[in-house]
Amino acid sequence: MAEPQSLRQVAQSRAPLSAWLGIVLLFALFGLIVLAVIGPAPRGSNYEETRAKKRMENLKTIRDEAAKALTTYGWIDKNKGVARVPIQRAMELTIVELAQKKPAPAGPIATPEPQPTAASSSVAASPQPSASVPPTGSPPPPAAAQPNPGGSQSANPTTSPAGSPSPVPEKKP
Repeated sequence: MAEPQSLRQVAQSRAPLSAWLGIVLLFALFGLIVLAVIGPAPRGSNYEETRAKKRMENLKTIRDEAAKALTTYGWIDKNKGVARVPIQRAMELTIVELAQKKPAPAGPIATPEPQPTAASSSVAASPQPSASVPPTGSPPPPAAAQPNPGGSQSANPTTSPAGSPSPVPEKKP
C-alpha cells in the first residue's frame, strides 16, 4: 500500500502546464464549433416577415371577395329565390321604388301645454292670500281649474319647484 503522505503530495501537486493548455484548447474548439453553426445564420427574424406577408395575402383575398360580392350578381339561396344584386343597381332600384310611393300626409303636431306645479300656481295666481289658501293638510287646487279669460297664457313669471322664477312662454295661434 502507498503511504498516506505520498497520496497527499500527488493530490496537492499542481497540474502541469500541458493540462491547462489542453483545457483552454477544448474551450476554444467548442467556441469555433458554435461559431461555425450559428455564424452564417441570418441575424434578422424572418418569422415576422412571413407573418406580415401572410396577413397581407389574407387581407387581399378578403377585399377581393367583398368587392366581388358588391359588384356582381349571384345566388345567395337559389331554393328560396334570394339573389345578390350589385350595390349600384340596388341603389337605383331603391330610388325608383321610393319615387313611386306617395308619402302619407303628416298630422298636426300637438304640443302639450305646460302644467305649472301646485305650489307655484297658488302663489302666482292669488292676489288675496287669505281667500285662496287652502286649509292646512289639503292640497291646493290645480291651475287648470282657474279659467283664463284671454284664452292665452299670461307672461307673468312663475316660480319653479326649485324656487327660481321662470317665464311661461306665450302660445301663438
